[in-house]
Parts: sequence; C-alpha cells; structure tokens
Amino acid sequence: MNDSEFDFVDDGTVAMNSNGLAAVAWADHPKQDIFLQVYDDDGEPTLDEPVNMSRSDGIFSWLPRLVITDTDPVRIYALWQDIVFSGGSHGGEIFFARSEDGGESFSEPVNLSDTTAGAGKGRVSGDRWHNGSLDLVIGPQGDVYAAWTEYEGRLHVARSTDRGVSFSEPLLIADDVEDAPARAPALAVDPNGTVHLAWTVGENRSADIHLATSRDRGRSFSEPRTVGESDGYSDAPALAVDHRGELHLVYSEHQRGPFTEARVMHTRMTLLEDERGDSDDDDGAGRASSGGRKFLPPRDISGPHGEEFAGVAFPTLSVDGDGRVYVLWECYPEPRRRPRGLGLAVSSDSGRTFSAHQVVPGTDDSEHGFNGSQQGLLMRKLAVNDSGRLAVVHSEFRDGELSRVRLLTGQASASDEYEASRDR
Repeated sequence: MNDSEFDFVDDGTVAMNSNGLAAVAWADHPKQDIFLQVYDDDGEPTLDEPVNMSRSDGIFSWLPRLVITDTDPVRIYALWQDIVFSGGSHGGEIFFARSEDGGESFSEPVNLSDTTAGAGKGRVSGDRWHNGSLDLVIGPQGDVYAAWTEYEGRLHVARSTDRGVSFSEPLLIADDVEDAPARAPALAVDPNGTVHLAWTVGENRSADIHLATSRDRGRSFSEPRTVGESDGYSDAPALAVDHRGELHLVYSEHQRGPFTEARVMHTRMTLLEDERGDSDDDDGAGRASSGGRKFLPPRDISGPHGEEFAGVAFPTLSVDGDGRVYVLWECYPEPRRRPRGLGLAVSSDSGRTFSAHQVVPGTDDSEHGFNGSQQGLLMRKLAVNDSGRLAVVHSEFRDGELSRVRLLTGQASASDEYEASRDR
C-alpha cells in the first residue's frame, strides 16, 4: 500500500475558533503526509508555509480531524490515520499531535491505538469499508478526547487531561466484532463536561445509530442505546451541542441497505415536556431517554435536495452561539457514483425547522470533477463559530487532470441563508 503512487491532494478538514481563525488540514498523497495552514478572518494565511504535522516518512497519512482553541496562544490538536502495517490483516494506526503556538510547530506524533487490527477503518462488510473512522473533540475543562474503530470492529476512546501531553490507555466501548463491527464514531461534549459518543455498525443492512454517554470525563461510558430505529441502514453520525445544552444528531439513512440512495436525518435530545408533554421513557417512536431527556423522532431534513439529486449522505454538523444549526452533506447527482457538490441546510430555531437548503456555491462544477475524499467519506468538512462564521473545506478531483483542496468562508444572515465571501 505505501509503495503506491498517488499524485493528488485530498481529505480536507477544517476547524474554527471564536476569533475567526480557520485551521485547515489535508493529505498530500505524493508526500504521504498531513499538512496544515491557518487562515485569519480576512482569509489570509497566518503561517509562512503549510506545516507538515504527520512527518511519517514512507507511510501514507490521511483523513485528519482538527480542534482549534480560543486560548492565547492558540492551541491546535490533530488526529489522523497512518497506514502502518503492524502484523494484522489491515494496516492502520491512529496518531495525534498538538501545537501550542498556533500551528507554527507540532509535537512528535504519538500512536494512540498501537494495534494490529487496522485502526481507522470503518467496516461495512468484509470487503467494503471507509478509512477515517475516527473523531476528536475538546471539553470545557480542556480535556481532549479521541475515538476510533478498527477493521476488526472494536471501538475505543482515549482521553487526555493535560491538554494533549499524554493520553490514557484506550477504553474499549464496543467489541461485537462478528455481528456488529463498530463504524464511524462521533464525539461531542456539553458545557457540563458530559461526553457523548455515537456510532453505527457494519454487517447489518438495517443498522441503527448507537449512543453512549460519559459523566466522569471519559473514565467510563454508559451502556449504548439505539436512536431512531428504522429498517434502513443508518450511517455516518455527527454530533454537536448547542448554546442551551441540547445534543443534536445527524446521520445518513440508506433505505435499501449500505451504499444505496440516502437522505439526511436530524434529531435532538431535549426535555420531553418542551415538545410533547409526555414523560414516558420511550414511546416507541424512536425516542431514547437520558436522565429525563429524550431524543425526538428523527426527521428528513434533506428533502428539497432529495428531489434535485439522486441522494445525499455523509453529513457534517455544527452550531453557533445563537442556536443556529448547520448541516453540510455530500450530494450525489447519479446513483452509485461519486458525489459532486456539497449541500447545506440551516435551522435558526435550534433544529425545530430547517428552512434553508442550498448547494454551496462553487462545489458542484462538473468541470472540476467529483468531491474527492477517495479514501473514505467519513470527514468533517464544516466548522462554525459562535458568531455564525462558516468555513467549508472542499476537495475536488478529476482523474489525471486536477486535484485541489479549497476553503470557502461565509457569514450567516437573518434569512437563514449564508453569504459566501472568500475562496482560498
């Protein structure tokens, strides 16, 4: 694998802080490494040149995740997958590095997974999977949490209580490797420090989203429960906590099993009396309970795009300080082809309704090929800060002719639309 020659860039991801700094990372496949650049609120780079975060000579590094802080100096945390072959059937290890100077330099990468089981691979079946099955988040006390799955099917979480200097031994969350291999973990932390972890599973054409919660800063997690049971294949969850402390969940639902046409579903965990005036723990309509809080029945929020495209899938989720909820997804003009274009929906009422559905300008030009992300579509391509500043990262690929990673920034407006302002 590492002797292959991939002559393109791909796997863009983005994170943004309250000051409008946007950290962008991508995979440079000819160099086999992850690079980072940081852009200020005017769209200008703050680093003299992109910084090599992975520094993995002769080993492919790809599909990164980023966190950027509001601190002074700015800290940046990075997680990614290296295709290290350690003796198992599939190569993959999860590496972490941190910057304490706004991205000018990074610590020596640390192997968090240290396994032979193919870390970072999200298995759907024995011969199909997505790389990039991992996630990274920071809590209100500065704790850093990393999650990943293995091809063999186990799900792990590691935590750092010293701002990424050291990590705990990985905590095993799920290990039903034969019947329900874990896939596509997503993390979120609420203002009280409660850690939420969602994932789906493979080897099941009607898999549902699983959710576990930690109230002790990641030392232990509750037994997982399912959210939004359905006959379709639920995949690629993403989580975010809004300004009221409500947990939002989006995911793809494939009606006829994995890799078929899909729609994007949204639900949120709220106090039941806010919406239903009912206190049952579970009413059979897809609501799961957590300490008096309920997940409302999931709703299709991609309907308008479902009419325009053959399908939409693989959502990314973010929230701002005014309660707006933003969901970005991959658009599929043709069934079973690679996606082209990114769709965006915005809710101005904490997810009760979604009124804006649009294609992000400049992402659906057929002359630029398809959306990239060739090693896996489990990405985080959207970031929003408290003031409603948006950053979207978009990879484009046309075989033998073009590959690039673009950053588009914009600002939310009162009409629930957003105004695109820059392209870098």
